[in-house]
Amino acid sequence: MQGRTIADMTTMTQPAPASPAAAAAPILQVENLQTYFPIRSGLLQRVTGHVKAVDGVSFDIAKGETLGLVGESGCGKTTVGRTLLRLIPPTGGRVMFEGRDMVTARGDTLKRLRRDMQIIFQDPASSLNPRMRIGTILQEPLLVHNLVTDKSELRERVETLLVRCGMPKAAADRYPHEFSGGQRQRIGIARALSLEPKFIVCDEPTSALDVSIQAQIINLLMDLQKEFGLSYLFISHDMSVIQHVCKRIAVMYKGKIVEMGSRDQILFEPQHKYTQSLLSAVPIADPTKKKQRVRFDGGAM
Repeated sequence: MQGRTIADMTTMTQPAPASPAAAAAPILQVENLQTYFPIRSGLLQRVTGHVKAVDGVSFDIAKGETLGLVGESGCGKTTVGRTLLRLIPPTGGRVMFEGRDMVTARGDTLKRLRRDMQIIFQDPASSLNPRMRIGTILQEPLLVHNLVTDKSELRERVETLLVRCGMPKAAADRYPHEFSGGQRQRIGIARALSLEPKFIVCDEPTSALDVSIQAQIINLLMDLQKEFGLSYLFISHDMSVIQHVCKRIAVMYKGKIVEMGSRDQILFEPQHKYTQSLLSAVPIADPTKKKQRVRFDGGAM
């Protein structure tokens, strides 16, 4: 899928249609990804074991697709997202982005890959530097990657990003603490969009927000995906959000993907008992209906 660029935002009104062949091509392939954290003990702090946060995870994401990664807190979802971007070093496995290996990339190759692969963090408050103005925060990626050097053009790009993400131009001169949680998340989305990436890890981008604001952020992400041809890994523990956003879902438990399939398959014909347990925990907005809970004791994977 050929998406628009930020620079084209003010001159183009309609996104280019995608061909079926392009839509089906995988942009990201993950094979047997492993991320282990050492357990140290004793006076000399020797390694006595490992926490297997991600243990043999494999999946792929097509161009323009949103893959939902769902599971309970602590199952390794966020570690998967950060490992894909090399924010956390992988222990093993392969991460292929457009045919290039993210795990072994170094120097200029890694820098280019990081431009194409961005992340929206879970907590919009802690992900923005409180000592920097919003304009400086959004300019920083452009300067690091040498995309824009002219000051007037930098300002124009920042204002265009802010407006596209539902913020006023004047926000560029203010600090993060002057905004609400939803507004800060819009700024985080604008920062991720600034480098015109092809793939974005959405790490529970709505979990810290009110329900009404969640809907606005989700709609913004879906509009941006259509407009720029983005691919998403959408991480969440909320099945209702995953159901609305994703056409394909992977269910994660204790560092492993226990089930993966289309949205309808996972929601209406779940095969793994852990998936059934997750779905049974979703509340029903009708007090007259009783829902049968499925208990999962963490037995056979």
